[in-house]
Amino acid sequence: MAKSVLICDDAAFMRMMIRDILTKNGFVVAGEAENGIKAIEKYQETHPDLVLMDITMPEMDGIQALKEIKKINENAQIVMCSAMGQQAMVIESIQAGARDFIVKPFQADRVIEAVRKVLE
Repeated sequence: MAKSVLICDDAAFMRMMIRDILTKNGFVVAGEAENGIKAIEKYQETHPDLVLMDITMPEMDGIQALKEIKKINENAQIVMCSAMGQQAMVIESIQAGARDFIVKPFQADRVIEAVRKVLE
């Protein structure tokens, strides 16, 4: 069965780009969220195999959402996405339980590599 991924990013074009990359590589998109609060709601609704989470989002950032999802399911598989130069945030998200991170702007093969590595 195909693995499901929840995409969390405040930019609609980023969600669309990630959705295309994932579906072309045989993954199912469980849902999409444009902020951390929606990410937590969607996670509880869909129970995806993996969450791709942007760090910088309105209302609740990705690191806070990561911590909340980890409270719901300590085994949640979360890969963070960040723009260049957010090293401190990347370190904080790894310490909070993220499995990996992808730096934007990202290459399709890097997204798939991170997703596969975490899910295997």
